[in-house]
Amino acid sequence: MKEGIARAITYGSVAVLVAGALYGTPKLPDTRPAETLLANVASVSPTPDAPPVTRSHDRIDTLGSGESLRGIFSRGGVSDILVEQALKALTVINPGRVRAGMPVTFRAEHPDSVPTEIVLQLAIDRMLHLQRSGSTWTEREETIPWRTDTIVVAGAIGSTLYQAMDSSAKDMLPAAARQQLTWSLADVFEYKIDMSRDLQEGDAFRVMAERSTSETGAVRMGRILAATFTLSGTELQAIRYKSGAVSGDYFDAEGKSLRAAFLRAPLEFRRISSRFGGRFHPVLGVWKQHRGTDYAASQGTPVRAIGDGVVIRAGWGNGYGNVLELRHRNGYVTRYGHLRGFASNVRVGTRVTIGQTVAYVGSTGMSTGPHLHFEVLVDGLQRDPRVALRNRGGEPVPARERVEFQSLRTRMMAALDGVEARGLASR
Repeated sequence: MKEGIARAITYGSVAVLVAGALYGTPKLPDTRPAETLLANVASVSPTPDAPPVTRSHDRIDTLGSGESLRGIFSRGGVSDILVEQALKALTVINPGRVRAGMPVTFRAEHPDSVPTEIVLQLAIDRMLHLQRSGSTWTEREETIPWRTDTIVVAGAIGSTLYQAMDSSAKDMLPAAARQQLTWSLADVFEYKIDMSRDLQEGDAFRVMAERSTSETGAVRMGRILAATFTLSGTELQAIRYKSGAVSGDYFDAEGKSLRAAFLRAPLEFRRISSRFGGRFHPVLGVWKQHRGTDYAASQGTPVRAIGDGVVIRAGWGNGYGNVLELRHRNGYVTRYGHLRGFASNVRVGTRVTIGQTVAYVGSTGMSTGPHLHFEVLVDGLQRDPRVALRNRGGEPVPARERVEFQSLRTRMMAALDGVEARGLASR
C-alpha cells in the first residue's frame, strides 16, 4: 500500500512537469517548441558557457597545476602577512589539498587596492568566501540554488549523435550539458542501440529531461524522463518507470524493461573504426573477412562484459594479442582482442557480471593502433554482433502495474509528440 502511494506521488509530480512542458505550445506557433518550454526560465544563459557573476573591481584567476593557495593569493595582490591569516581562517577545506583549475575571484574596493574578499569556486554550485576586515578574515560557504524545469529536445541524425544533439539543442543548452545529455541518452538505449554504428542519416530522436539552472547561468542535466529513437522508420520508446517487481529504470512501449541479457557494445559509446564484413586488413594488406567489430578508443579505455558470464580464455592469442573470451548462456561466447591487459582478478574460471570492467583497450597482436576487436560466437560460429545481440528484451511490468504504466506512457508520449525534430546535423 505504501509503495502504491509513493508511486502515485512520484507520477503525479511527473505529470506536473509534463504539463509544464506542454503548456503554451499551441499559442506560440511561430516559435520552436523547445523555445516555448524555456519561456519561463529567466535565468538561462544564452551563451554556451555562462561566466561567473562579477563586480566592477573583480579579478578572476585560475589555480594552476601544482600551485598552492598561497601562490595564487600572492598573485592576487594579498600581502604575505594577510595570506597567512587567510590560510589560517580556512576550515571548510584543507589548503594543502585543492584542485587545479579552480576559479578564484579577488574583490577590491578600488582597482589597485588589497582585496577585501576572495571567492573560491569549489564546485559548480559551491562557493567559499573569505572576507577581510582589517587583518582579520572570516569564511562563509555559499551553496548556489538550482531551478529545475523540464525540456524536450528533438533532432535528426546527419552523421553522429553528438552532432545531432549540438544542432538541435545549441539554443537551449551549453556545450557541456549537451554532451552530458548525449551520454545519458546513449545509456538509456545501451541495451537496444549501439550509438556508434547503428545510427543512419535520417534517423531521429526525441528526449524529455530535467534541466537545472543556477543563478549564475550554469546548467546541468538531470534524469531523462522519456525518449524515443526512430531507426530506419522503426520507433523505439523509453519511459522512466519504477516497477515494484521488474528491474530497470526504463521500459518500452509494451511495458518491457529495456534492461536485457546483453549490452549492445563492449565500450561506452565510442567511435567505431570498421564494420562487420569484408575489409582491407591494415596489417596483412589483403582483402579478408573481418569477423567482428573494431572500436577505436584510447589506450587503457575500460572494456566491459556485455553480459553475465564466465571467463574461458584470458591470455595471448597470436594475432589477437591479449585476448579475453567469456561464455554466456544459450551458447553465446564473446571475444575481446588486442587488449593492453586484463582487469584484476579476471582469469579463467572467473564469473563476471554485465557491465563489469574486464579488460583495457590496447594494441597488442596484429594491430596498427589502439582499438578493441569484438566478436560474438553462437554455438561456435562467428556471428555479426549487430544481428546476434538484437532484440533481446527484458521482463514486462506485472499486470497490476499495467494501467499505471500505460497512463504515464500516454502523458510522456504526448509531450514528446508536441516537438518537431530540428534539421539534419551538418556532416
